[in-house]
Amino acid sequence: VTGVVIAIIADWKLALIIICVIPLTGIQGYANVKFLNGFSQDAKMMYEDASQVATDAVSSIRTIASFCCEKRITRIYDRKCRASVNQGVKTGIVGGIGFGFSYLTLYLTYGLCFYVGGQFVRQGKSNFGEVFKVFFALVLATMGVSETSAMASDSKKAKDSAISIFTLLDRVSEIDSRSNQGLILDEVKGNIDFQQVSFKYPSRLDIQIFHDFTLHIPSGKTVALVGESGSGKSTVITLLERFYNPDSGTIQLDGVEIKSLNINWFRNQIGLVSQEPILFDDTIRANIAYGKDGDVTEEELIAAAKISNAHEFISSLPQGYGTFVGERGAQLSGGQKQRVAIARAILKDPKILLLDEATSALDAESERIVQNALDHVMVGRTTIVVAHRLSTIKGADIIAVLKDGAIVEKGSHDSLVNIKDGLYASLVELRSASP
Repeated sequence: VTGVVIAIIADWKLALIIICVIPLTGIQGYANVKFLNGFSQDAKMMYEDASQVATDAVSSIRTIASFCCEKRITRIYDRKCRASVNQGVKTGIVGGIGFGFSYLTLYLTYGLCFYVGGQFVRQGKSNFGEVFKVFFALVLATMGVSETSAMASDSKKAKDSAISIFTLLDRVSEIDSRSNQGLILDEVKGNIDFQQVSFKYPSRLDIQIFHDFTLHIPSGKTVALVGESGSGKSTVITLLERFYNPDSGTIQLDGVEIKSLNINWFRNQIGLVSQEPILFDDTIRANIAYGKDGDVTEEELIAAAKISNAHEFISSLPQGYGTFVGERGAQLSGGQKQRVAIARAILKDPKILLLDEATSALDAESERIVQNALDHVMVGRTTIVVAHRLSTIKGADIIAVLKDGAIVEKGSHDSLVNIKDGLYASLVELRSASP
């Protein structure tokens, strides 16, 4: 605005001529941004695909090495990069053309100013000083607009990246684990009820996991969930932990819907031991201590480790409880990691215990040791077991057989194996026939 005022005061005729040209620079910059819009977004997605291949390769390097897939992964990465490079070339060409046009309009504005100014000086309508006042007041302003247009490619990349980041930051979770709202029960007995629950995973809306699913789990009892892969066994645990909310129906703890309970308090009542225990790159002591919110005494750690049959092997290590387990527990065997995870769950002293294929990845000896630890832990607790091995489920109080997200059989091991042509009996026969 100041430049326009100065130019008009110096020579209003020349100033008006130049002002009429300046919008062309802005229009060119706008058109450049529009052209780059699709190119930039496509290039960003291609770079993300290539980065994902590299990330997966590094995190799964042992699997890749064992299958001698290094060259194959390299070819896949090269192909992904080649696509992004080709897209980058197209983006560069479009951006370069826009860059060239932005400076073309800038230099044409220079030439127009000097040409018209020179004509005015020759005709005696203006003088050299006034022409240069208009030039520096308006043409330098045009330069700013032109250089802004020249950065359209970079600004578009920055905008697309910022949109991705702020979309993630602004996303509001349906389940807020930081919330302090909700009920806290005075006493937890451990009765669990799934009542007409329907559910689909948000990432797979075309697949119905549960439809009117109903299951009662009595307090202090052990319920085993069995069935083929994809029947919904692990989803029961996922919903009970409130990682997701059901689409319809209710899940209740002691007659109270879990949605109305304080989320942190509720999760503190649950101990989870999964098939692949997650250990942090820290000491065994620190990993077990994660099970309890607050300070943990050495006596509590050792007591939990003894119950989980972990104290003996931990004590045999040179640094004992101060031993670093490595990234994801890489320094420990599968059975040792599982026992540390069980100790972590025991330290929590949960009223409800969830065992999701807790022994399926172990050898026979490790399974025996871990199962003995679990048998001690399960006493007096409401326990839900997801497993395939008969040795894990046959001792359960109730066995629920799932198929296509519904319970088709329920009862004890002895009652279910006697059902002629029953699904559980077929599974038992299949497992017994396996070597």
